[in-house]
Amino acid sequence: MTDHNHPYHLVEKSPWPITASLSAMLITTGLVKWFHNFTPYLMLIGLVSVSLTSGQWWRDVAREATLQGLHTMKVTSGLRMGMVLFIVSEVFFFFSFFWAFFHSSLTPSMETGGTWPPVSIEAFNPFQIPMLNTAILLASGVTVTWAHHAVTENTHTQASQGLATTVMLGLYFTLLQGMEYAEAPFTLADSIYGSTFFVATGFHGLHVIIGTIFLLTSYLRLSAAHLSASHHTGLEAAIWYWHFVDVVWLFLYVSVYWWGY
Repeated sequence: MTDHNHPYHLVEKSPWPITASLSAMLITTGLVKWFHNFTPYLMLIGLVSVSLTSGQWWRDVAREATLQGLHTMKVTSGLRMGMVLFIVSEVFFFFSFFWAFFHSSLTPSMETGGTWPPVSIEAFNPFQIPMLNTAILLASGVTVTWAHHAVTENTHTQASQGLATTVMLGLYFTLLQGMEYAEAPFTLADSIYGSTFFVATGFHGLHVIIGTIFLLTSYLRLSAAHLSASHHTGLEAAIWYWHFVDVVWLFLYVSVYWWGY
């Protein structure tokens, strides 16, 4: 920053925005091809391309933050505000799913048999796998908070333990949800109940996977001594995202699993 008289980061030319855009196009067109021709290969190519682009883009951001020292207080403040606005957009994203669920469940139509869950739908028992998943996510909220506190206290061994535990809990949650889906007595095509259930819980599961990758990246950066008590914006963003995932799950459990049962 010695050749600038301002605290902002002027990003260098990067190929990753265009490759990310092309990768997203491959995924969407691959999904259409998968739905119509039952060949998922184009979508898989898009997923691999997105993964490679994301990894290298994050690598560049980590270099800018650590080795080049380009993330000043002004830049980190902007990054935090960007993450807050992103989480707000995610809140409204899930709000639409809850709207669809309550619209159909509070006033069941004659097509569903005038009842909720609809006739012939056997809902999940909320006191089995869903309750276990709730305990897992609540425990992960505790461990990730432990990791954050440890980073602020410069006790990086405890921070590593807390992050590793959180990542393992996230993987355990994903495994249990996959088992739940495999044993589901209804499908996405089974009335409005199947649609709202799998779309809402499926997108939450996707967010758990993304949050787990986010925290794993923070764990690797912590192991590489990229984070300190005064400079860990990426870890803070991952923790905020994980707490958001926790809160959404509590709403899903109470409304979709327990109340909808």
